[in-house]
Amino acid sequence: MAEGDNRSSNLLAVETAGLEEQLQGWGEVMLMADKVLRWERAWFPPAIMGVVSLLFLIIYYLDPSVLSGVSCFVMFLCLADYLVPILAPRIFGSNKWTTEQQQRFHEICSNLVKTRRRAVGWWKRLFSLKEEKPKMYFMTMIVSLAAVAWVGQQVHNLLLTYLIVTFMLLLPGLNQHGIILKYIGMAKREINKLLKQKEKKNE
Repeated sequence: MAEGDNRSSNLLAVETAGLEEQLQGWGEVMLMADKVLRWERAWFPPAIMGVVSLLFLIIYYLDPSVLSGVSCFVMFLCLADYLVPILAPRIFGSNKWTTEQQQRFHEICSNLVKTRRRAVGWWKRLFSLKEEKPKMYFMTMIVSLAAVAWVGQQVHNLLLTYLIVTFMLLLPGLNQHGIILKYIGMAKREINKLLKQKEKKNE
């Protein structure tokens, strides 16, 4: 068991080191984005919502076709991939890179690797469920996809995308400040109260 844990830790370290090497040119930008997403300042959450809202208002106003939207998005990614490693050291100053920043950059890359591993793990579990319990797999997939299709039919696509993107960008800050855990705890307490009330009525 210990040997398996060591092997997993070594593999994680290798994958993290590889990702750090790939994203080295994005280091300063990633650290700045990390600060914003974790809400290190009180005005970061409204700033995130404001920028996302402005972006989606522009998309709504221009009303591009799917092909045009995808092309512009990929073009933006290509430009960022080319320009960011060139401009970031000049804007932020590579000589200001400290040990603390390097440690935080390492933690971010490690978290990204762990997230990727979780996603692959869930994907493998899904296919394992298909092989072991095909009826449950197909019923789960059909019900889930039907629910998603119904939501997509009821809510405008752009509005739904806006809500999802906003939530995903606010999620790191919500986790960092314990807001999600707080409301989950409140929901659990309310559910427990309802269950106790039902038990008393049954008695």
